Amino acid sequence: MYTYVIVPASVDPAAGRSARREPGLKWCRFGDQVIYWTTGISDSSAGHRVRTLGPVTQSSRGLLHLVVQAGNAFRQEFPDVPVVLDHGRYLAVELSDDEFIRASFGNPAHFSVQPLPQNSSIVVPASSAGRRLYAVDPALAMLADQVSAAHLEDSLVALTGFGTRHSLSQGYAQAGDWVTERLRLWGYGLTRVAITVGSGTSFSVVADKPGQGDDPQLILVTAHLDSINHVDGPLAPAPGADDNGSGCAGVLEIGRILAERTDDQDLRLVLFGGEEEGLFGSEQYVRALSDRDRRRIRAVINMDMVGTLNSDRPGVLLEGAPVSQGLIDELTASAQDYTTLSVDVSLNPFASDHVPFINAGLPAALTIEGMDSANHNVHSSHDTLDTINYPLACEIITMNLVTTARLLGTRTSIEDLERWHRSTTDSD
Repeated sequence: MYTYVIVPASVDPAAGRSARREPGLKWCRFGDQVIYWTTGISDSSAGHRVRTLGPVTQSSRGLLHLVVQAGNAFRQEFPDVPVVLDHGRYLAVELSDDEFIRASFGNPAHFSVQPLPQNSSIVVPASSAGRRLYAVDPALAMLADQVSAAHLEDSLVALTGFGTRHSLSQGYAQAGDWVTERLRLWGYGLTRVAITVGSGTSFSVVADKPGQGDDPQLILVTAHLDSINHVDGPLAPAPGADDNGSGCAGVLEIGRILAERTDDQDLRLVLFGGEEEGLFGSEQYVRALSDRDRRRIRAVINMDMVGTLNSDRPGVLLEGAPVSQGLIDELTASAQDYTTLSVDVSLNPFASDHVPFINAGLPAALTIEGMDSANHNVHSSHDTLDTINYPLACEIITMNLVTTARLLGTRTSIEDLERWHRSTTDSD
């Protein structure tokens, strides 16, 4: 048996100190809420502390577990499992031993299950993430103003027009040809990297723009190009407007804006295949990295679903690991200084193309629309253009563009800045 209570984080902000004072008291934070729990005798000092925080629940059904899910996958597969706390991508659930075994053999590409971590935070608002804030840079503001909803819409119309972009389909091959040609026209060096997807073969698209610095570092901006229908079958209609046409359109938009700029560091844009079947493209890409490139990678910014507004205000989740903290701080600062986004941060990476980089000890972060599990259209025929919120997509792409340009050392001419300043003054 265990006893738990869920309270706002503001009720007991020094959760760790409370746990140290009361042996047996455990806590776990999900954004603006904290679960406190204790097992065993309810009149212990820890049990007393739980009861002082608010109305308690006692349960002997099972133990508390953490679920990290893609979309709403766990709740769809296990609708009868009690959800103690729902924070979108992250759930606290009660599982019996039998349910834990069944869930552990679920689809690992759709959700993961583990005992609820004790005395730790799963998600924190960025205000608690130790971010660094910079003074607004006119050169970066000028780049940010170039993010275009019209260009994003053009890209998404084209990408969804290829139909289902299953990695082994003709639609995927056509989409790959189209993005390759766009990037080639902008002057990028293109490579098509063959990958295996199950028993078939597909490819990822890699675009390079060399920097001008001595011994340059490498900045990657990535997204997955494929789409899939998990409701009606892998070859059923899956336009993939948000998942992940929006991320691909974001990579192309950053590529367009930075194409003619001079950078100190090397920029690499990667559109992965095989993500929906199990991160095949990114896992094989990381395994094949040369020793030189592995040493040069300073940041990997991954975009996966950046186009649907799931809450009252525009938000983004930055997901990484301790190795990603510096990059997350950079992204948080960009969001704070150049957008209106509310930012959540999690160091529990799962199920997108940032994970293979993190597993290899490389600094990577996922940027994904806030409360993505409220988006029930992904992986189905309903993931269509009318679900896209272009202002939100522009905000998340702006955050990523500014961060990329800062890390690259992107240079802007005095003439460009003067023209930008005149245009902003005239618009006032």
